[in-house]
Amino acid sequence: MVDVIRVEGLTKRYGTTLAVDGISFSVARGSVVGLLGGNGAGKTTTIAMLLGLLVPSSGSVIILGHDMARDRYAALARMNFASPYVSLPGKLTVAENLRVYGNLYGVPLLEQRIRDLAQQFDLVELLGRKAGTLSAGQKTRVALAKALINRPEVLLLDEPTASLDPDTGDMMRTWLETYRAASGCAILLASHNMAEVERLCSDVLMMKAGRIVDRGSPHQLIERYGREDMEQVFLDIARNNTPVRKAAE
Repeated sequence: MVDVIRVEGLTKRYGTTLAVDGISFSVARGSVVGLLGGNGAGKTTTIAMLLGLLVPSSGSVIILGHDMARDRYAALARMNFASPYVSLPGKLTVAENLRVYGNLYGVPLLEQRIRDLAQQFDLVELLGRKAGTLSAGQKTRVALAKALINRPEVLLLDEPTASLDPDTGDMMRTWLETYRAASGCAILLASHNMAEVERLCSDVLMMKAGRIVDRGSPHQLIERYGREDMEQVFLDIARNNTPVRKAAE
């Protein structure tokens, strides 16, 4: 498969603090790669550098064939991002928010696209509501709709189903799976929901203190650490427990 994200030696320093320490990885078209780690592991900083919001101290990010240090706008038009921790303009209605972002991306037949997303994400009754008045779960659904407004080829997700009840979270995961299968979109997923990671991800990057300390499919990591699920693997890595089998290079 073709790699649509390629990261080499990516590093970010803040003074004497090394937030991301020379990481390298790739994400193939049509795959879902999990980026896991505890708070402060470097996940959000990594995503911010992939989006071009932060300038790396060293290393390179190539997305859809474009060097994000030199030609990021060509790639950004074909990407999108969602995080419940990044608020949409609260004084705009849901429809106005989707319209603003749709126009930024030059989405054709935008009003029809908004209607389609509103149906799929159960937002029809919320379109006239101001974004700042929504519940946490409603805001998360709107953020996902915004992330898909331009039918992205690369999707960066930071805790995409946070604050959703189990039923709605399941529906969102199903929609992401359907969209990926139909479009070939590559997804980089940062999540603390290990059941979500096991369900969605074909590969997982385990981060700690700014480094990738292990990687593999959820099944491979569970076997390597001799555990029953990814939550137990996560705890082993967080607590410096070594795998039962030798970690893959």
